[in-house]
Amino acid sequence: MSAVVEPRPSLVTLTHVIYGLHAASLLIGIMGAATVVGAFLFGWPSILAVILNYVNRGEVRETWLESHFRWQIRTFWFGLLWVMLCGVFIVATFGIGFLIAWIPLGIVGLWFIYRIAKGWLRLVDRRPMYA
Repeated sequence: MSAVVEPRPSLVTLTHVIYGLHAASLLIGIMGAATVVGAFLFGWPSILAVILNYVNRGEVRETWLESHFRWQIRTFWFGLLWVMLCGVFIVATFGIGFLIAWIPLGIVGLWFIYRIAKGWLRLVDRRPMYA
């Protein structure tokens, strides 16, 4: 997909705000009582960010920002999928998996940090995300 239209500056700012909301959730998870994964998936900043992605998705169509919106939305939903799979693992092992579930959940947390940092850095460089 090639970006045809240069996005409005306000949409670039909005995309920064969305990355900032996700980053705020990550910081809440790192510095607070919540986990990184829990804060990212269930914290109000990330939920607001995903809502903003869906509400404004049509505005960024056919611009290089469209790839950032897709990246942000997929980060949230694939993260939720991985956490659900960890939950299934815990239930399937009758709770024994809870003792080692922190390992894959930690990996998901690091994945969230990577995805938000990588996306935001590419946005700062005014570059689209990968296809």
